[in-house]
Amino acid sequence: MKKTPFPRQLSLATKAIHGSKLYAYKGPVSLPIYQTSTYRFDDSNDAMRYSHGDPDVLVYTRYHNPTTSEVEERLALMMNAEKALLFGSGMAAISSAVLSVVKAGDEIISTPGLYGGTYRFFRDILPRYDIHVKYMDPLRPESILDLASPRTKLVYFETPTNPTLGIVDIAAVVAATERAATRRQRILTMIDNTFASTLNQNPFAYGVDVIVESCTKYLGGHSDLLAGVVAGNRTFISGVHTQLKYYGGIADPFMSYLLYRSLKTFELRVQRQNENAMALAKFLEKHAKVSRVLYPGLRSHPQHTIAKRQMAGAVGNGYGGMVTIEVNGGVKAAVKVCDKLKVAINAMSLGGVETLVSIPVYSSHVNMTDDELDRHGVTPGMIRISVGVEGIDDLKNDFAQALR
Repeated sequence: MKKTPFPRQLSLATKAIHGSKLYAYKGPVSLPIYQTSTYRFDDSNDAMRYSHGDPDVLVYTRYHNPTTSEVEERLALMMNAEKALLFGSGMAAISSAVLSVVKAGDEIISTPGLYGGTYRFFRDILPRYDIHVKYMDPLRPESILDLASPRTKLVYFETPTNPTLGIVDIAAVVAATERAATRRQRILTMIDNTFASTLNQNPFAYGVDVIVESCTKYLGGHSDLLAGVVAGNRTFISGVHTQLKYYGGIADPFMSYLLYRSLKTFELRVQRQNENAMALAKFLEKHAKVSRVLYPGLRSHPQHTIAKRQMAGAVGNGYGGMVTIEVNGGVKAAVKVCDKLKVAINAMSLGGVETLVSIPVYSSHVNMTDDELDRHGVTPGMIRISVGVEGIDDLKNDFAQALR
């Protein structure tokens, strides 16, 4: 049967379930797994076509794989990108995307609130290659203008931030970056959208150039795979693909299949996580033993107005599944609470159907000085909660008994 063009105005859920296969055709309903390292040529003309740069010739799974390519296409549709590229982890995606932009002597401007792995990559690895990072004031995106120099090539940020759930005004960052750039000097904007996910935040709508996201988290959603994605225009992704081939951070075909399976329930899962997180945040905000609750959906959040504009206005109409609390008594009290939970699991990572808790000073922000923790806004008594899809009354009761 004749294929019909894929209408991009379809809902996120439909794109996630059907990808670009929105037409009647013969073949499997579920995506085949091409678990192969290499591919058989019809004849040597295929090898010659490849040598002349034909991208459609299958050669080697480090370069491309049909299972992975289908998932990349689906992610691009979901994220409103021209093209997406899948990696073996979120950090592989971040490091490859960044290194496709900067070289020795270049500078990056970033917000100080970052995922710990990204921050340590900026702090410990990039200076070895004479690439240096300056940190802007996230509450004053116009500070980019004070920091930018002829060597600035990239503005990198995340929002909400990990683990303090600070909100950075995406439109203001893009506007300040455009003002700092010149005709001869292009400055790229890149956002880590993991905490919000594509359901709750559409950075491309605000002019961001590149989105990176850890698929291990909400896109995967079952705590059983590692993956990362970079999304942007075709020209940029082509450059990142070069990094993928030679740094080797590829997505395994079976992992790509697991992600494909997860995308089918992505909207259902994250909508439920949005609802549970809001309810749990409101419950914990009233608890006497909780000194502070950080959740963008609460009116008490210092950047709630910005979050309402750039998150709740997206497809999911929600504020994400992450809640961070601070308990009285510092890290000893945080440890005691985490160890007493029965439903919520004391484990690192986030975004899965199970509710997970972790203590940032022992997990995402381990091995940081007191000054670094202060710049990130991380305190010893913080507990980061990745709210799952369990019954909300079970979660409330569990936190109530643990805090007691």
